[in-house]
Amino acid sequence: MAGLRRVMAALPLWALVLACATLGLAPMSPEPHVWEKLKMLAAGALTQPIDMVDLALHGLPWVLLVLKLFSMLTKRA
Repeated sequence: MAGLRRVMAALPLWALVLACATLGLAPMSPEPHVWEKLKMLAAGALTQPIDMVDLALHGLPWVLLVLKLFSMLTKRA
């Protein structure tokens, strides 16, 4: 757990926000790609390996941002 906190402390918040705005949402039309993959996951249609990798690729910036924000909140408390 201490290693994760060190990694989160080393990642700048602005870089994670930028990654979410670009890789996390790209391509934007007709809807953000990560949102499309999450809908497929909820519907049980996420069966192809490429779709799973795609969800991991587009979802990783969001997961890292949530972890960063959580570590910032728990550090202050």
